[in-house]
This record gives sequence, C-alpha cells and structure tokens, in this order.
Amino acid sequence: MTALTRIDEFDDMIPQLFRGFLAPMRASQMREPGDLRVDISENDKVFSVRAEIPGAKKDDIRVSVSGDMVSISAEVKKESEEKDGRAVVRERYFGSSSRSFRLGSALDDKAAEAKFENGVLTLTLPKRAEASSKQVEIR
Repeated sequence: MTALTRIDEFDDMIPQLFRGFLAPMRASQMREPGDLRVDISENDKVFSVRAEIPGAKKDDIRVSVSGDMVSISAEVKKESEEKDGRAVVRERYFGSSSRSFRLGSALDDKAAEAKFENGVLTLTLPKRAEASSKQVEIR
C-alpha cells in the first residue's frame, strides 16, 4: 500500500464520519411520543400545569384531579414520512402516555380548568380553601 492510497482512504473516511452530524434529523431520532413533559408553577391561589403532549388530540386526553393528586393520560398517534429521492421512510407510533403527580395542597376539582392547544395541555388548578378553625368557648 502506497502513501497515496492511504491518503485516498483517509479522504473517503472524512465525509462518512461527518455524514451523521450534518444530515437532517431522521424520524427515528425524534422524541418518543409517549414522553409527557410537565412544567408546574404555583402562587397563593392556584397551580398552573403545562404538559407537552405531541401527537395527541384533545378528545384523546383525560385529566383527573383527586385531593392533591393530578393524573394526565393520552392516546398518542404520531406518523412521519421522509423522502430522500431513492426511498421513502414512514414511521408510525401508536400508544398511550400517562403521568401522575402530587401537588402538596388539596385542589378544588370543581373549579379546575383545562385547555389544549398546539400540543400543549394547560391546567389551572385552584387550591381548595383551607378549613378554618374556631376557638370554642367552654361554659
């Protein structure tokens, strides 16, 4: 093997090495649809929850509130198609996603509100008024 052959082999390796770095993201590298990410914030009166549910439709999402527990579940359907001139790659994912968590304060489930827009579920969960205590006078 001559020095020139080694250089040619090395030159062929460089494009192959960087092909994966420079290629567009393939469908198989996309985030799994079942991955439900949640952001929670609170103030004195309410908890605000934002949950990313890509691929879900409003009618396929269920939210339940009980005490300080919140449960979110969704049927997720995701399809993608990629064409590179020679072949077509189609990927499909159908499954369910769920997440439950405690917020540490009792929630007013009757006043809870939910909105779903552009793959993001937004919950407004008012805190239940604390039971008041009263000093009882002894006679």
